[in-house]
Amino acid sequence: MPELPAFREQVRRAHAQLIHQVVAVCQNADRRPALADSLRAASANGWQELVTRLERILAGERDATLLLGLDDEDRIVVESVLQGLQDPLSLPSPGTQADPSFAAPGIAGIVVAAQRGDIQALQWLGQMAGQMQRAGGEMAKLGACLGPLSQGKTDVERLGKGLGASTRGLLQQIVEEMHKLQAQ
Repeated sequence: MPELPAFREQVRRAHAQLIHQVVAVCQNADRRPALADSLRAASANGWQELVTRLERILAGERDATLLLGLDDEDRIVVESVLQGLQDPLSLPSPGTQADPSFAAPGIAGIVVAAQRGDIQALQWLGQMAGQMQRAGGEMAKLGACLGPLSQGKTDVERLGKGLGASTRGLLQQIVEEMHKLQAQ
């Protein structure tokens, strides 16, 4: 499954602040204290491998071996930092946020590809579910729906028990997008 441009941009937007902080510290070590809190928070939220790679960048490493063994989201963040060090114009805008309108079609596309046996999509789905679980709250509840969705269970009433209205709405959009993709 080719990397979805929307997914890549979503990751870059979601991590724009961290990406900018790492690039800024690489350029001026006096900014390190501000980054330390962000790295501690990322590590506490299950992003230890990403933090390890960012620490290696902060120590001066710049080679492609930094990308080996990373999941897709971590790889995109590390690539964005490395590209930003070479070309600051490539950095995501620090004020942008992830666009929720990308979520339903992107998730649905991954779920349907996984249903069709795409190994990379299955891996992405597992990574996504794990990250959502670590995020806690509504995201964890939505992440718990990904397994049943990949098994073709699309009853929003059953899957959405305990979800807030906006998360239930997102689940409904995912299911609708899945049905569109399955009809193709």
